[in-house]
Amino acid sequence: MKKNQQNTNAFLIHISAFAGFVFPFGQIITPLIAWQTLKDRSPFLDEQGKEAINFNLSYTLYAFILSIALIPLIFRSFFTNFNSFDNFQLNLDLSTNNLFNIMGLGAISVILYLVGISLIIIAALKAKEGESYKYPFTIKFIK
Repeated sequence: MKKNQQNTNAFLIHISAFAGFVFPFGQIITPLIAWQTLKDRSPFLDEQGKEAINFNLSYTLYAFILSIALIPLIFRSFFTNFNSFDNFQLNLDLSTNNLFNIMGLGAISVILYLVGISLIIIAALKAKEGESYKYPFTIKFIK
């Protein structure tokens, strides 16, 4: 395979993670399909495909764990003054402590989101130049 075409294909494997904006789990499915079709063409494509898939699986897992951590805070904020079903009122508790907890986890979510986008772009640009890129904080699901 030509080096330029190989670099372009590695770039597309990384960038295909943005399919997650189009359909659910597209950030995992699209790079997986691209990697499966291109992995036999060169060791570089095989390595970069594994990196892209492992990162997107790890990133999705981290986002899921953060979402699970945010759920109890939201429920606590909504049902703070719940006494019984007879006098059911849905009150949003915006006390300073609860508000900072929600805002803190929300800020972490935004940071995680922006870091994920920037790492995908960095990896794609490095792959386009023919450099191997290793994502940080990635769990190696596929070795």
